[in-house]
Amino acid sequence: MEAIAQTSTQQVLNHHLSAFMEADVQEILKDFTDESELLTPEGALKGLPAIQSFFEEAFKVIPKGSSLDLKQMAIRDDVAFIAWRCESPFVNVPLGTDTFIIREDKIVCQTLSAYMIPKQN
Repeated sequence: MEAIAQTSTQQVLNHHLSAFMEADVQEILKDFTDESELLTPEGALKGLPAIQSFFEEAFKVIPKGSSLDLKQMAIRDDVAFIAWRCESPFVNVPLGTDTFIIREDKIVCQTLSAYMIPKQN
């Protein structure tokens, strides 16, 4: 990474990733507004209550302590892209991607796609 001051986009993304690793829904919600949208393969979610419900469900299969390996990060102005893999006691995710549009220190839109393989317990 370049040795320059972190951009607002970078700061928000870092906060979001840290909160995700802690499975801290309330901290994650600080990155969004009630106008924010989360676009998933299951459909679009808009507003804090819908986004909160999404992350509460996500942390049931990817709880705190799961491994997250960030494979790629690219930031251009107010857009950030990450590619990642993850493993939890419940799922293996060999590939996931997110794109974030961040304005005025808030995520206005996030896309998410992940190939999730349930584990046999």
